[in-house]
Amino acid sequence: MRGSLERHLTDDGFQVVGAVAGCEALELAERERPDLVLLGTSLADASGLDVCRRLREGEPGRSWNRTVPVIVLGRGETDAVDRVRAFDRGCDDYLSHPFAYDELLARIRAILRRTAPSEHELLDAGAVAVDRAARRVTVNGATVHLAGKEYELLLHLASDPERVFPKEQLLREVWGYRTLGRTRTLDSHASRLRRKLGQFGGGPFVVNVWGVGYRLLDV
Repeated sequence: MRGSLERHLTDDGFQVVGAVAGCEALELAERERPDLVLLGTSLADASGLDVCRRLREGEPGRSWNRTVPVIVLGRGETDAVDRVRAFDRGCDDYLSHPFAYDELLARIRAILRRTAPSEHELLDAGAVAVDRAARRVTVNGATVHLAGKEYELLLHLASDPERVFPKEQLLREVWGYRTLGRTRTLDSHASRLRRKLGQFGGGPFVVNVWGVGYRLLDV
């Protein structure tokens, strides 16, 4: 799978460096400073989740980018517990094998857009527009006033408005949760954001996909 992904991603314009072992992956992360890391769950000398944890926590004498985006590629037999463990160790996204290459490519591009935005980038998502430079949100041209976490939640959802973002990912990236217990924080913020966006028409917005997470636009 690694070889196939290297070929396809190279063909799509990415500069790719590959590693078969965890120690090699960490060395490459420090030397090459990648914009994004793809991690399988099983490497030659380590668990991919352990490598993800080490990337996030850092190590004495090492200088890799601890905030580099990480997508974990899980095994076909993986379950919800493995997904939660991956997000708990700091991954940005999780995709179970078998998966469509086009879906992986879309997720890579969405994360790169979100983590390296242009200073004056305008996000358009149907009736919703977000001006990052001005920190201004409009729906059908009308300005919507959002609280801090509501705005951050909207930024995540608007980066790929038809994609369902898992709840555990949103809790980790917007609120910084390291462990995922029972909480209504995301649901309450999503409800307020839905209500504020919906008052100007063009919805429904902030759609709850039961048992999975949220997406900005209904499809």
